[in-house]
Amino acid sequence: MKDYKDTLNMPKTDFPMRGRLGKNEPRRQAFWEEEDVYGKRLKKNEGNTPFVLPDGPPYANGDIHIGHALNKILKDIIVRDKSMRGYYTRYVPGWDTHGLPIETALTKQEGVDRKALSVAEFRSKCADYALRQVDVQRQQFKRLGVLGEWENPYLTLSGSYEASQLEVFADMVEEGLVYKGLKPVFWSPSSETALAEAEIEYSEKTSPSIYFTLDALDTGDFEESFKFLVWTTTPWTIPANLATAVSEAIDYVFIRTGGEVYVLATALLGVLSEKLGFEDVEIIRHVKGDALIGLTYKHPLYGREGRIVSGHHVTIESGTGLVHIAPGHGEDDFIIGQQEGLDTFCPVDEKGHMTAEAGRYEGMFVEKCSKAVVEDLEASGNLLRLEWMTHSYPHDWRTKKPVIFRATDQWFASIDRIKDRLVEEVENVEWMPAWGETRMVNMLKDRVSWCISRQRAWGVPIPVFYHEDGDAILDADVIRHVSKVFAEHGSNVWYEWEAKDLLPEGFKSEKSPNGAFIKETDTLDVWFDSGTSHQGGMEDFGMPYPADLYLEGSDQYRGWFNSSLVTGVASRGAAPYRQVLTHGFTLDGEGHKMSKSLGNVVDPNEVMTTLGADILRLWVASVEYTADVRISDKMMKQIAESYRKIRNTLRFMLGNLSDFDPSKDTVSYDDMGEVDRYMMQKVEKLIEDVNGYYERYAFDDVMRLANRFFIRDLSAFYLDYIKDIVYIEAADDPQRRSAQTVVDHALFVLVRLITPILPHTAEEVYQHYPGRRESSVYLEDMPVRTLREEDAVLEKYDAFMDIRDDVLKALEAARDAKTIGKSLQAKVILYPQDAPTRELLESVDNLPQLFIVSQVAIEEGEGAYTGERLSLDVERAEGERCERCWQVGEVDEDNICPRCRNVLETMGHD
Repeated sequence: MKDYKDTLNMPKTDFPMRGRLGKNEPRRQAFWEEEDVYGKRLKKNEGNTPFVLPDGPPYANGDIHIGHALNKILKDIIVRDKSMRGYYTRYVPGWDTHGLPIETALTKQEGVDRKALSVAEFRSKCADYALRQVDVQRQQFKRLGVLGEWENPYLTLSGSYEASQLEVFADMVEEGLVYKGLKPVFWSPSSETALAEAEIEYSEKTSPSIYFTLDALDTGDFEESFKFLVWTTTPWTIPANLATAVSEAIDYVFIRTGGEVYVLATALLGVLSEKLGFEDVEIIRHVKGDALIGLTYKHPLYGREGRIVSGHHVTIESGTGLVHIAPGHGEDDFIIGQQEGLDTFCPVDEKGHMTAEAGRYEGMFVEKCSKAVVEDLEASGNLLRLEWMTHSYPHDWRTKKPVIFRATDQWFASIDRIKDRLVEEVENVEWMPAWGETRMVNMLKDRVSWCISRQRAWGVPIPVFYHEDGDAILDADVIRHVSKVFAEHGSNVWYEWEAKDLLPEGFKSEKSPNGAFIKETDTLDVWFDSGTSHQGGMEDFGMPYPADLYLEGSDQYRGWFNSSLVTGVASRGAAPYRQVLTHGFTLDGEGHKMSKSLGNVVDPNEVMTTLGADILRLWVASVEYTADVRISDKMMKQIAESYRKIRNTLRFMLGNLSDFDPSKDTVSYDDMGEVDRYMMQKVEKLIEDVNGYYERYAFDDVMRLANRFFIRDLSAFYLDYIKDIVYIEAADDPQRRSAQTVVDHALFVLVRLITPILPHTAEEVYQHYPGRRESSVYLEDMPVRTLREEDAVLEKYDAFMDIRDDVLKALEAARDAKTIGKSLQAKVILYPQDAPTRELLESVDNLPQLFIVSQVAIEEGEGAYTGERLSLDVERAEGERCERCWQVGEVDEDNICPRCRNVLETMGHD
């Protein structure tokens, strides 16, 4: 028997079945660098509409984690997509390089003795450490396949960036937004510095919950002595108590129990009676809160007089309806203290220890002070109950230790003065998801100021000088002069030069008759650093203001989005972004937070080594990233299997184009048969839909459509259908060339559509693609619809595909019943249930090829298998199997069917 294998047009390609991405992706990246595809794409788009996506700077400390990978991959997908659509889209990566973690890493990890160094020397070591970390992260980000200006990033430690930051600071000073004041701020005793809201995270904490009394002094028109009943979870703040607040609108009650008279909120009487063990309660009198205002009491620890005041924040949701006021230890307390003319009393130092103003508690850490205060209240008879409660409490996000509210002299930026403008700008921005607008407005609504000073060595010095009398020189021109000095010499000169050398030449002031000036020792909040990146990381790089899109995690509503908005509106009069897109947090496969101690951390560097960056990228594009996303080893294996199917399909398509020259062999659309035109229409529809999803940053929908096209439209239908054509027909047969034209078009479309998501694989495919026109797929443009719509073909074959599904199910059942083996052994008899179905089937050519069977008949009657629009029977096909095409039917003495005999003769075979 003759072997006809060599007469078949079998797929041929050097494109490997296995990607070995961990090994091969670095080669693709080296190729991109050698070819400078990023630069060439920019050159190609030069002069076109810009699309600006600035980088929210990651912190330069440690290896990247899976959250970094999610963020950077999303940005790269967008940049690649926009670039391939012709936008002039630069990607300038940036790093946040100041702050406590770097100081801590130097002292703890590298053993640097900070006390043995000058401030300038210590700062130089911080800079060296930060730059080393930048180098580590830069390589890891590049390994993700992210293209950008990696050798020209913006760094918040660079002199040029610091100078730009001071320019923004000067603008805010000029606007009258910057001031210094004594005010309670989040203070971290563990870090010994003030913290911004963005540096606060809430964790569970167990605190003493005490109910105590204040003995009334001035009782007004009340005839007998009584006690105000108060509740707090911070006993250490009682030494700073100067007043107690009630709500003017709340109902209060005087009760007698156990020989004492107490005042408390009426609505809480039942709860408190049970909690405090009140028995035989006698209600003496009801009053509104305003009747209590102005009464006085004796401080339970010091005997000084305090008074009852009105409190806007007093509620009856918990406590007693009376709130003790320590103006130096709380935002609301401070506001009330200012309204009532109270001192901003704060007997706590920067390390969280009580000062001499606290009397016998001097030197105690706040937690120890709480214990001592409770003991003293119990000894004086003022403590009614102590219990412990676990509640959400603010912690320093770096040290993970509790913070306190502590009044200190700090520099502030006024939010209140520009709040209306900020809210108006927020409303002009497109927020994705849409709830982002409400969240941002709520962030601003109750915010009065932003504490922008920090007590750190490693940061941008606040460019303020003080006169000999201690008054601050808050002068925008002076600040701009310092900015120029920083640009030329770096910010370390603040610690190396004398004040007179930093000030403008010849600067004088009558408040400093001796010509002496003192430099501010505080540094700017790191959120001011990153928040001014719209200047130092965007405008200074020649990109227009505002940006088209900011993209970061959802935690940045209180961080980078917020600080950028404030500095942008204050210095430029408008928000620095037109759109804001957020992604969620990365969790393990069970939805838990990742932790090394739990062993559930997925390391992106390990994934890239074992599976490849494209697998990580496919995961990013397969999840609904605007919510929290899950990742696990099991999920990555599933993603890898999805990738394998995509790769195999692409390989099959390449294999069937081995002898196809697009310049000579392309068949025009009008000369194609209906099935080929149908697939061309499906490709066009895919282009339209995928482009729409890219536009909306809905990458999971992009991959959902692409996967469905790969699996259902190509693998399960068209590529299976054309095997009988491209393998069997003569090489130049018009029907074969038509099918190859469809495959060529679909492949060229697909390889471009997946480039933003799977750039390494797309590049590899493109380098094997016979129709490539550029050195890199990244230099190709995204596909757009070009063919006229042919709705009739789409409708006809969409309907036919439903019938085909029924036939395939019947064939599977026939295989299970051993009626047939392979589908080419089958004859399918169709029994249409209605005239339209019969007309549809009779109008379709090549039914056997479309069903992958040898014979098809359309008859009247009813078959064993039932579908929606027809029933059918499956029988063994009549005749013998052709040894070349394996179709069953009439064959000659060489077991070759007439069709194959004709092809062989055309080829010159006997």
